[in-house]
Amino acid sequence: MRMTDIQRCEVRPGRLVEWTFSPASVAAAADLPEDSRPPAYIQESHIRTARSVRDGGLFVPTWLGTAFDMPGRADLDALQEALRDWTLRHETLRSGFRWSGAAGDEMRRFTLDADDVSLHRTVVGDFTDPDDLVRRLQDRFDVTADALRWPNFIYTAVVRDDSTSVYMAFDHSNVDAQSIHRIPAELHELYTARLAGTSPQSAPASSYVDFCEIEHTDADRIDDRHEIVARWREFIRRCDGRLPNFPVDLGLDPEAGLPTQKLLREELTDPDTAAAFEAYCRPYGGSSVGVLAATALIVHDLGGQPVYRTVVPFHTRVKSRWTDSVGWYVGGAPIEIPVEQAYDLPSALRTVRDALHAARHLARMPLARVLHLLGTDFRPTSPDLYSIVSYVDTRGIAGSGQWTEQKAYGLIRVSYGDQVCAWVTRLHEGLWFASRYPDTDVAQKNMRLYVERLRDVITSTVRQA
Repeated sequence: MRMTDIQRCEVRPGRLVEWTFSPASVAAAADLPEDSRPPAYIQESHIRTARSVRDGGLFVPTWLGTAFDMPGRADLDALQEALRDWTLRHETLRSGFRWSGAAGDEMRRFTLDADDVSLHRTVVGDFTDPDDLVRRLQDRFDVTADALRWPNFIYTAVVRDDSTSVYMAFDHSNVDAQSIHRIPAELHELYTARLAGTSPQSAPASSYVDFCEIEHTDADRIDDRHEIVARWREFIRRCDGRLPNFPVDLGLDPEAGLPTQKLLREELTDPDTAAAFEAYCRPYGGSSVGVLAATALIVHDLGGQPVYRTVVPFHTRVKSRWTDSVGWYVGGAPIEIPVEQAYDLPSALRTVRDALHAARHLARMPLARVLHLLGTDFRPTSPDLYSIVSYVDTRGIAGSGQWTEQKAYGLIRVSYGDQVCAWVTRLHEGLWFASRYPDTDVAQKNMRLYVERLRDVITSTVRQA
């Protein structure tokens, strides 16, 4: 599933239909008692940051979503039933947070009963201009899939005689990349069952809300003397008291406030080159290690830093029960690559492999918990605490072989931010690159150089091998 924004996911004219929770569901939620299961640390950090940025006078949309096609003119009743079935499978979608406490600064969860979940359908109208349709979708997603409201997701469909395009957007607190990758196959299965007049046979997925409670309980057992806290303390000290940004010049003006962002997305390699690069990197841990090793060498050339310091994202679905669950199952591990000692790709691969092996377990402890124990206030004025370079192989996900035919995309909102977030995705069609970065001339030049050199490292490695 290629990562892109709503402007570049092949939006075509048609009749726009929207689904949100019904007024009855929203009213039922207003009277709910507190759910004792706490927010995940990553959820709480995300929502508090959104409130801090909003209080500073800036509205920064941070939703994620998916887009994909279904054949023919959809049966809207069957599609609505399928959307409700899918919503009921994933408890986090009917769970939200209220501010409470004397200062209005405590987050308390509430969770709607499954029997109270119903969807309200609105036929918005016919759109003949795709640009108008894109603006409408983005505006609605910005307002509805917002961290500071509930419900904070929306489902839409653009209906035509020959096909129906489904667009779904969620505040990040409810989903991660793996969550949205699984949606097309799940919804196709549920829709097919409803068309046939049968109830879906799939069992409810394990609840992310339950995971939040388990993770929170484990995280609260550690104190500031724990080895994980000590590792982060030393890492942040060597980052000059901050979490790391992408170590190239981004042309940022520290007095100018949060900059707007730009999207860079393109194919990196064809499938044969991707397979050959994977084979080359396999003794060191695979393409994920290869992409990080190549990045370390490239940013050293571009920025001159002797050590590449970054936070590597890892999924936290460490038990199989969470595989099918929708939620934000992501942690981060700090790694340091002394590039001056890793003078070529094989030595960089060995160094990255060893660093990841030593640091992987750190990702299981929520960074927000660690920062609290460190007493560190990074004054969250940006939606991203740090820059990332992420690698994901999606070929084993159900339905991934049909993504090209279905025009399936993962959607990211490009709005404001001073960090670089880059995603390298292994598809059946090869390697795909997407990144959002500060919209400055200097950043555009250096991100373009980074992508060109990343492609060069991969292709030249394959040729030499």
